[in-house]
Amino acid sequence: MMGYKRQVVAQHERALVLKNGMLEQVLGPGVYRWLDLPGALVVEVHDLTNPELTHPHAEVFRKAAATLWDHWVETVETTEQAAGLVYLDGRLTTLIPPMSRRFYWKGPIEVRVERIDLTTDLAVDDALMETIRRLRHSDTWTTASPLLREKARALGKVLPGTAFLDNILEEEVADHEMGLLLQDGRLVRTLPPGVHAFWNFTRNLQVEVTDLRLQELEVQGQEILTRDKVSLRINLSAHYRVADPVKVRAGLPKYKDFLYRELQFGLRQAICDRTLDELLDQKGVTEQGVLAGIRERAEPYGITVEALGIKDVILPGDMKQILNQVVEAEKAAQANLIRRREETAATRSLLNTAKLMDQNPVLLRLKELEALERVTERVGSLTVFGGMESLLQGLIRIEAPKG
Repeated sequence: MMGYKRQVVAQHERALVLKNGMLEQVLGPGVYRWLDLPGALVVEVHDLTNPELTHPHAEVFRKAAATLWDHWVETVETTEQAAGLVYLDGRLTTLIPPMSRRFYWKGPIEVRVERIDLTTDLAVDDALMETIRRLRHSDTWTTASPLLREKARALGKVLPGTAFLDNILEEEVADHEMGLLLQDGRLVRTLPPGVHAFWNFTRNLQVEVTDLRLQELEVQGQEILTRDKVSLRINLSAHYRVADPVKVRAGLPKYKDFLYRELQFGLRQAICDRTLDELLDQKGVTEQGVLAGIRERAEPYGITVEALGIKDVILPGDMKQILNQVVEAEKAAQANLIRRREETAATRSLLNTAKLMDQNPVLLRLKELEALERVTERVGSLTVFGGMESLLQGLIRIEAPKG
Protein backbone atom coordinates (compact mmCIF):
# COMPACT_ATOMS: atom_id res chain seq x y z
CA MET A 1 0.00 0.00 0.00
CA MET A 2 1.36 3.34 -0.99
CA GLY A 3 1.82 6.13 1.54
CA TYR A 4 3.65 9.28 2.32
CA LYS A 5 7.03 9.33 4.01
CA ARG A 6 8.08 12.45 5.90
CA GLN A 7 11.65 13.23 7.02
CA VAL A 8 13.05 16.19 8.93
CA VAL A 9 16.77 16.94 8.46
CA ALA A 10 18.13 19.27 11.15
CA GLN A 11 20.76 21.98 10.69
CA HIS A 12 23.50 19.69 12.00
CA GLU A 13 22.43 16.68 9.91
CA ARG A 14 22.64 15.24 6.39
CA ALA A 15 20.61 12.39 4.98
CA LEU A 16 21.20 9.67 2.41
CA VAL A 17 18.10 8.66 0.49
CA LEU A 18 18.24 5.08 -0.79
CA LYS A 19 15.60 3.75 -3.14
CA ASN A 20 15.67 0.03 -3.57
CA GLY A 21 19.21 0.06 -2.15
CA MET A 22 20.53 2.65 -4.60
CA LEU A 23 21.64 6.16 -3.67
CA GLU A 24 19.11 8.60 -5.08
CA GLN A 25 19.57 11.80 -3.07
CA VAL A 26 21.64 13.51 -0.42
CA LEU A 27 19.59 15.92 1.68
CA GLY A 28 20.57 19.06 3.53
CA PRO A 29 18.53 20.72 6.30
CA GLY A 30 14.76 20.82 5.68
CA VAL A 31 11.47 18.88 5.78
CA TYR A 32 10.88 16.31 3.01
CA ARG A 33 7.90 14.20 1.91
CA TRP A 34 7.73 11.31 -0.56
CA LEU A 35 5.13 9.10 -2.04
CA ASP A 36 6.62 5.77 -1.11
CA LEU A 37 5.96 2.15 -1.84
CA PRO A 38 6.28 0.07 1.32
CA GLY A 39 9.99 -0.61 2.02
CA ALA A 40 11.23 0.95 -1.22
CA LEU A 41 12.57 4.14 0.31
CA VAL A 42 15.15 4.29 3.12
CA VAL A 43 16.44 7.52 4.62
CA GLU A 44 19.69 7.40 6.64
CA VAL A 45 20.38 10.47 8.79
CA HIS A 46 23.98 11.35 9.77
CA ASP A 47 25.00 13.74 12.55
CA LEU A 48 27.62 16.27 11.40
CA THR A 49 29.02 16.58 14.91
CA ASN A 50 31.27 13.79 13.71
CA PRO A 51 31.86 14.82 10.08
CA GLU A 52 33.48 11.54 9.06
CA LEU A 53 31.09 9.49 6.97
CA THR A 54 31.35 5.78 7.66
CA HIS A 55 29.04 3.60 5.58
CA PRO A 56 29.43 -0.05 4.59
CA HIS A 57 28.61 0.82 0.95
CA ALA A 58 30.48 4.13 0.72
CA GLU A 59 32.91 2.84 -1.91
CA VAL A 60 30.01 1.72 -4.13
CA PHE A 61 28.20 5.03 -3.76
CA ARG A 62 31.39 6.93 -4.60
CA LYS A 63 31.64 5.15 -7.94
CA ALA A 64 27.98 4.63 -8.85
CA ALA A 65 26.81 8.17 -7.99
CA ALA A 66 30.04 10.08 -8.38
CA THR A 67 28.56 13.50 -9.20
CA LEU A 68 26.09 13.45 -6.31
CA TRP A 69 28.65 12.01 -3.92
CA ASP A 70 31.40 14.53 -4.71
CA HIS A 71 28.96 17.43 -4.26
CA TRP A 72 28.26 16.52 -0.63
CA VAL A 73 31.22 14.39 0.46
CA GLU A 74 34.98 15.03 0.43
CA THR A 75 37.11 11.98 -0.30
CA VAL A 76 40.57 11.85 1.30
CA GLU A 77 43.08 9.33 -0.04
CA THR A 78 46.66 8.54 0.95
CA THR A 79 49.28 6.83 -1.19
CA GLU A 80 51.69 4.06 -0.23
CA GLN A 81 54.34 6.55 0.90
CA ALA A 82 52.12 9.19 2.46
CA ALA A 83 49.90 9.63 5.51
CA GLY A 84 47.32 12.28 6.34
CA LEU A 85 46.57 14.53 9.30
CA VAL A 86 42.91 15.57 9.55
CA TYR A 87 42.05 18.90 11.20
CA LEU A 88 38.43 19.70 12.06
CA ASP A 89 37.96 23.45 12.46
CA GLY A 90 41.72 23.72 12.94
CA ARG A 91 41.90 21.00 15.63
CA LEU A 92 43.95 17.88 14.98
CA THR A 93 41.68 14.83 15.31
CA THR A 94 42.67 11.96 13.06
CA LEU A 95 45.73 10.28 11.55
CA ILE A 96 45.12 8.49 8.26
CA PRO A 97 47.66 5.72 7.53
CA PRO A 98 49.09 5.09 4.04
CA MET A 99 46.95 3.35 1.40
CA SER A 100 43.70 4.50 3.03
CA ARG A 101 40.55 6.30 1.95
CA ARG A 102 38.24 8.31 4.23
CA PHE A 103 35.06 10.29 3.60
CA TYR A 104 34.01 13.59 5.25
CA TRP A 105 30.83 15.60 4.95
CA LYS A 106 31.16 19.01 3.39
CA GLY A 107 29.39 21.38 5.69
CA PRO A 108 29.61 23.64 8.72
CA ILE A 109 32.75 21.94 10.13
CA GLU A 110 35.86 22.78 8.14
CA VAL A 111 37.86 19.70 7.19
CA ARG A 112 41.53 20.22 6.35
CA VAL A 113 43.93 17.42 5.46
CA GLU A 114 47.71 17.77 5.72
CA ARG A 115 49.76 15.22 3.79
CA ILE A 116 52.90 13.66 5.30
CA ASP A 117 55.55 12.45 2.86
CA LEU A 118 57.11 9.34 4.41
CA THR A 119 59.86 9.08 1.82
CA THR A 120 61.76 12.17 2.96
CA ASP A 121 62.11 11.63 6.68
CA LEU A 122 60.87 9.26 9.34
CA ALA A 123 60.99 11.86 12.11
CA VAL A 124 57.82 13.54 13.35
CA ASP A 125 58.02 17.33 13.20
CA ASP A 126 58.78 18.81 16.62
CA ALA A 127 55.87 21.27 16.59
CA LEU A 128 53.46 18.54 15.50
CA MET A 129 54.77 16.18 18.18
CA GLU A 130 54.26 18.83 20.83
CA THR A 131 50.62 19.16 19.72
CA ILE A 132 50.17 15.40 19.84
CA ARG A 133 51.66 15.23 23.37
CA ARG A 134 49.22 17.90 24.58
CA LEU A 135 46.29 16.00 23.12
CA ARG A 136 47.50 12.77 24.72
CA HIS A 137 47.35 14.39 28.15
CA SER A 138 43.90 15.85 27.59
CA ASP A 139 40.54 14.13 27.86
CA THR A 140 40.17 14.13 24.06
CA TRP A 141 42.21 11.01 23.33
CA THR A 142 42.30 7.64 24.99
CA THR A 143 45.03 6.63 27.43
CA ALA A 144 44.32 2.91 27.08
CA SER A 145 47.22 0.46 27.02
CA PRO A 146 48.19 -1.33 23.76
CA LEU A 147 46.43 -4.48 24.99
CA LEU A 148 43.16 -2.64 25.64
CA ARG A 149 43.39 -0.86 22.28
CA GLU A 150 43.82 -4.22 20.55
CA LYS A 151 40.78 -5.62 22.33
CA ALA A 152 38.74 -2.56 21.29
CA ARG A 153 39.72 -3.09 17.64
CA ALA A 154 38.71 -6.73 17.86
CA LEU A 155 35.26 -5.61 19.06
CA GLY A 156 34.96 -3.09 16.21
CA LYS A 157 35.35 -0.04 18.45
CA VAL A 158 37.54 2.94 17.56
CA LEU A 159 39.08 4.77 20.50
CA PRO A 160 39.95 8.45 19.84
CA GLY A 161 43.67 9.03 19.23
CA THR A 162 44.45 5.33 18.79
CA ALA A 163 46.08 5.87 15.38
CA PHE A 164 48.59 8.33 16.88
CA LEU A 165 49.47 5.95 19.71
CA ASP A 166 49.88 2.96 17.42
CA ASN A 167 51.81 4.59 14.57
CA ILE A 168 54.32 6.83 16.34
CA LEU A 169 57.43 5.46 18.00
CA GLU A 170 58.63 7.82 20.74
CA GLU A 171 61.89 7.23 22.59
CA GLU A 172 63.89 9.26 25.12
CA VAL A 173 67.70 9.22 25.03
CA ALA A 174 69.33 10.43 28.26
CA ASP A 175 72.29 12.82 28.31
CA HIS A 176 74.72 9.95 29.07
CA GLU A 177 73.39 7.74 26.27
CA MET A 178 73.40 7.38 22.50
CA GLY A 179 70.50 5.91 20.53
CA LEU A 180 70.58 3.83 17.36
CA LEU A 181 67.52 3.99 15.09
CA LEU A 182 66.87 0.69 13.30
CA GLN A 183 64.46 0.30 10.40
CA ASP A 184 63.58 -3.31 9.56
CA GLY A 185 66.78 -4.41 11.31
CA ARG A 186 68.99 -1.92 9.44
CA LEU A 187 70.84 0.93 11.15
CA VAL A 188 69.47 4.25 9.87
CA ARG A 189 71.03 6.87 12.13
CA THR A 190 72.41 7.67 15.55
CA LEU A 191 70.30 9.68 17.99
CA PRO A 192 71.77 12.32 20.35
CA PRO A 193 70.31 12.93 23.83
CA GLY A 194 66.72 14.12 23.77
CA VAL A 195 63.20 12.91 22.95
CA HIS A 196 62.75 11.51 19.44
CA ALA A 197 59.57 10.52 17.60
CA PHE A 198 59.20 8.63 14.30
CA TRP A 199 56.40 7.48 12.02
CA ASN A 200 56.38 3.69 12.00
CA PHE A 201 53.74 2.97 9.33
CA THR A 202 54.40 -0.35 7.58
CA ARG A 203 57.86 -0.39 9.15
CA ASN A 204 59.51 -2.15 12.02
CA LEU A 205 61.25 0.69 13.86
CA GLN A 206 63.37 0.16 16.96
CA VAL A 207 65.62 2.36 19.07
CA GLU A 208 68.56 0.73 20.82
CA VAL A 209 69.97 2.88 23.63
CA THR A 210 73.61 2.48 24.73
CA ASP A 211 75.00 3.79 28.01
CA LEU A 212 78.22 5.79 27.42
CA ARG A 213 79.20 6.11 31.09
CA LEU A 214 82.12 4.31 32.74
CA GLN A 215 81.02 0.81 33.72
CA GLU A 216 82.48 -1.94 35.89
CA LEU A 217 82.84 -5.61 35.02
CA GLU A 218 83.74 -8.23 37.65
CA VAL A 219 85.47 -11.51 36.81
CA GLN A 220 85.25 -13.57 39.97
CA GLY A 221 86.34 -16.98 41.24
CA GLN A 222 88.76 -17.88 38.43
CA GLU A 223 90.59 -21.13 39.28
CA ILE A 224 94.03 -20.86 37.63
CA LEU A 225 97.24 -22.94 37.87
CA THR A 226 100.54 -21.05 37.99
CA ARG A 227 103.69 -22.16 36.17
CA ASP A 228 104.96 -23.86 39.35
CA LYS A 229 101.67 -25.82 39.66
CA VAL A 230 100.09 -23.75 42.44
CA SER A 231 96.30 -23.53 42.22
CA LEU A 232 94.92 -20.01 42.78
CA ARG A 233 91.48 -18.43 42.85
CA ILE A 234 91.59 -14.87 41.48
CA ASN A 235 89.06 -12.02 41.35
CA LEU A 236 89.54 -9.28 38.77
CA SER A 237 87.78 -5.96 38.19
CA ALA A 238 87.82 -3.86 35.00
CA HIS A 239 86.41 -0.41 34.15
CA TYR A 240 85.35 0.27 30.57
CA ARG A 241 83.12 2.47 28.45
CA VAL A 242 81.45 2.12 25.05
CA ALA A 243 83.22 4.65 22.81
CA ASP A 244 81.47 3.82 19.51
CA PRO A 245 78.03 2.15 19.75
CA VAL A 246 77.90 1.71 15.94
CA LYS A 247 81.06 -0.43 15.93
CA VAL A 248 79.85 -2.37 18.95
CA ARG A 249 76.54 -3.22 17.28
CA ALA A 250 78.20 -4.12 13.97
CA GLY A 251 80.85 -6.38 15.51
CA LEU A 252 79.49 -7.83 18.74
CA PRO A 253 76.07 -9.33 19.48
CA LYS A 254 76.71 -9.17 23.26
CA TYR A 255 79.67 -6.97 24.07
CA LYS A 256 79.61 -7.62 27.84
CA ASP A 257 79.94 -11.37 27.27
CA PHE A 258 82.80 -10.68 24.86
CA LEU A 259 84.64 -8.53 27.41
CA TYR A 260 84.11 -11.13 30.15
CA ARG A 261 85.56 -13.94 28.04
CA GLU A 262 88.54 -11.86 26.88
CA LEU A 263 89.34 -10.88 30.46
CA GLN A 264 89.18 -14.53 31.45
CA PHE A 265 91.54 -15.60 28.67
CA GLY A 266 93.98 -12.72 29.29
CA LEU A 267 94.09 -13.39 33.04
CA ARG A 268 94.66 -17.10 32.58
CA GLN A 269 97.46 -16.53 30.09
CA ALA A 270 99.19 -14.05 32.41
CA ILE A 271 98.95 -16.31 35.47
CA CYS A 272 99.97 -19.51 33.68
CA ASP A 273 103.19 -17.86 32.48
CA ARG A 274 104.30 -16.89 36.00
CA THR A 275 105.27 -18.64 39.21
CA LEU A 276 103.54 -17.83 42.47
CA ASP A 277 106.51 -15.76 43.67
CA GLU A 278 106.63 -13.80 40.41
CA LEU A 279 102.91 -13.12 40.62
CA LEU A 280 103.09 -11.85 44.18
CA ASP A 281 106.23 -9.77 43.55
CA GLN A 282 105.08 -8.36 40.18
CA LYS A 283 101.33 -7.97 40.59
CA GLY A 284 101.35 -4.54 38.92
CA VAL A 285 103.29 -5.85 35.92
CA THR A 286 100.76 -8.68 35.55
CA GLU A 287 97.84 -6.22 35.63
CA GLN A 288 99.44 -3.98 33.01
CA GLY A 289 100.03 -6.98 30.74
CA VAL A 290 96.40 -8.08 30.98
CA LEU A 291 95.23 -4.48 30.43
CA ALA A 292 97.35 -4.06 27.29
CA GLY A 293 96.02 -7.33 25.88
CA ILE A 294 92.34 -6.57 26.48
CA ARG A 295 92.70 -3.06 25.03
CA GLU A 296 94.17 -4.50 21.86
CA ARG A 297 91.22 -6.88 21.53
CA ALA A 298 88.43 -4.47 22.52
CA GLU A 299 89.30 -1.17 20.81
CA PRO A 300 88.60 -2.39 17.23
CA TYR A 301 85.02 -3.03 18.37
CA GLY A 302 84.54 0.46 19.83
CA ILE A 303 85.13 -0.41 23.51
CA THR A 304 87.72 1.38 25.65
CA VAL A 305 89.04 -0.41 28.75
CA GLU A 306 90.36 2.33 31.03
CA ALA A 307 91.54 0.44 34.12
CA LEU A 308 92.03 -3.08 35.38
CA GLY A 309 93.03 -4.57 38.72
CA ILE A 310 93.48 -7.95 40.39
CA LYS A 311 91.42 -7.61 43.57
CA ASP A 312 92.10 -10.91 45.35
CA VAL A 313 94.63 -13.74 45.06
CA ILE A 314 93.23 -16.59 47.16
CA LEU A 315 95.39 -19.63 47.99
CA PRO A 316 93.97 -23.03 48.94
CA GLY A 317 94.09 -23.89 52.67
CA ASP A 318 97.15 -26.21 52.66
CA MET A 319 99.10 -23.89 50.35
CA LYS A 320 98.30 -20.91 52.54
CA GLN A 321 99.68 -22.79 55.58
CA ILE A 322 102.87 -23.71 53.71
CA LEU A 323 103.35 -20.15 52.51
CA ASN A 324 102.87 -18.85 56.05
CA GLN A 325 105.55 -21.28 57.27
CA VAL A 326 107.93 -20.10 54.56
CA VAL A 327 107.36 -16.48 55.47
CA GLU A 328 107.81 -17.28 59.17
CA ALA A 329 111.11 -19.09 58.49
CA GLU A 330 112.38 -16.22 56.34
CA LYS A 331 111.56 -13.69 59.05
CA ALA A 332 113.21 -15.87 61.74
CA ALA A 333 116.35 -16.16 59.63
CA GLN A 334 116.42 -12.41 59.13
CA ALA A 335 116.04 -11.86 62.90
CA ASN A 336 118.84 -14.31 63.66
CA LEU A 337 121.09 -12.60 61.11
CA ILE A 338 120.46 -9.22 62.70
CA ARG A 339 121.14 -10.63 66.19
CA ARG A 340 124.48 -12.16 65.10
CA ARG A 341 125.45 -8.94 63.40
CA GLU A 342 124.83 -6.98 66.60
CA GLU A 343 126.78 -9.50 68.72
CA THR A 344 129.73 -9.26 66.34
CA ALA A 345 129.67 -5.49 66.52
CA ALA A 346 129.56 -5.58 70.34
CA THR A 347 132.49 -8.02 70.52
CA ARG A 348 134.51 -5.86 68.14
CA SER A 349 133.83 -2.83 70.32
CA LEU A 350 135.03 -4.70 73.44
CA LEU A 351 138.20 -5.75 71.64
CA ASN A 352 138.94 -2.16 70.65
CA THR A 353 138.41 -1.02 74.25
CA ALA A 354 140.80 -3.68 75.58
CA LYS A 355 143.50 -2.61 73.16
CA LEU A 356 143.17 1.02 74.25
CA MET A 357 143.41 0.11 77.94
CA ASP A 358 146.51 -2.04 77.31
CA GLN A 359 148.24 0.89 75.65
CA ASN A 360 147.14 3.55 78.17
CA PRO A 361 147.53 2.87 81.96
CA VAL A 362 145.55 6.00 82.88
CA LEU A 363 142.57 4.78 80.89
CA LEU A 364 142.89 1.43 82.63
CA ARG A 365 142.84 3.18 86.00
CA LEU A 366 139.70 5.12 85.00
CA LYS A 367 137.94 1.87 84.06
CA GLU A 368 138.90 0.46 87.50
CA LEU A 369 137.38 3.49 89.21
CA GLU A 370 134.16 3.17 87.12
CA ALA A 371 133.89 -0.48 88.11
CA LEU A 372 134.45 0.44 91.78
CA GLU A 373 131.74 3.09 91.54
CA ARG A 374 129.22 0.60 90.21
CA VAL A 375 130.11 -1.88 92.96
CA THR A 376 129.86 0.65 95.78
CA GLU A 377 126.39 1.72 94.59
CA ARG A 378 125.11 -1.65 95.82
CA VAL A 379 127.04 -1.71 99.16
CA GLY A 380 125.37 -0.30 102.29
CA SER A 381 128.53 0.09 104.40
CA LEU A 382 132.26 -0.49 103.79
CA THR A 383 135.14 -1.09 106.31
CA VAL A 384 138.58 -0.33 104.92
CA PHE A 385 141.76 -2.07 106.15
CA GLY A 386 145.21 -1.12 104.87
CA GLY A 387 144.20 2.15 103.28
CA MET A 388 142.46 3.10 100.01
CA GLU A 389 145.25 1.70 97.91
CA SER A 390 144.90 -1.72 99.47
CA LEU A 391 141.14 -1.54 98.86
CA LEU A 392 141.51 -0.72 95.21
CA GLN A 393 144.08 -3.40 94.62
CA GLY A 394 142.06 -6.00 96.51
CA LEU A 395 138.70 -5.34 94.90
CA ILE A 396 139.65 -4.76 91.31
CA ARG A 397 142.62 -6.06 89.50
CA ILE A 398 142.87 -5.95 85.76
CA GLU A 399 145.98 -7.50 84.42
CA ALA A 400 147.23 -7.33 80.91
CA PRO A 401 147.48 -10.69 79.16
CA LYS A 402 150.89 -12.31 79.28
CA GLY A 403 152.43 -12.49 75.91
